[in-house]
Amino acid sequence: MTTTGRRALLAAGAAAGATALVGCTSGGEGPRRPGAAEREAERVARAEAALRARSVTVARGLLEHYDAVLSAHPALAPRLTPLRRSVAAHVRALGEGGTGPVKPAAASPTPSASARPTTASPAPIPVATDPGTALRELAAAERTSSDGHADALLAAPPEYARLLASVAASGAVHAYLLTEGART
Repeated sequence: MTTTGRRALLAAGAAAGATALVGCTSGGEGPRRPGAAEREAERVARAEAALRARSVTVARGLLEHYDAVLSAHPALAPRLTPLRRSVAAHVRALGEGGTGPVKPAAASPTPSASARPTTASPAPIPVATDPGTALRELAAAERTSSDGHADALLAAPPEYARLLASVAASGAVHAYLLTEGART
């Protein structure tokens, strides 16, 4: 057999194989209904997307709290800026993987439009006029956020649960640094 003959034979075989595959997958019965495994996978994906959305919302709320305290008490910037950067990184990390675009938070200690969600923001966060009280309130917000992430661990898939555990632990450390850590 010549080279041209082999090529023609291979092309004809490939065309016949493709036709057979199309025939196997396209039934004349109308649209194919998803099986139980596909429905379960879709349910799990929706649940994970909702969990991610809630986790990002909690982290963004905490980031907004940092922005409010920094706006009301600019003298706290050296102390709060590293913690705020960490929270902004948590917002980005928690949002990866399916909840749509998560806008990165600005690294500056002042509030910025890029750190805000694209939806309408709730009422501004009230901040105490006393810096010490404002720090204690921010520490309480960190603890609440940390507890929320820890509670979400039970429903999270393994990889996301590890991330949530890390973010929850970080929040606990931030709360310590905002209160007890200042005394040492």
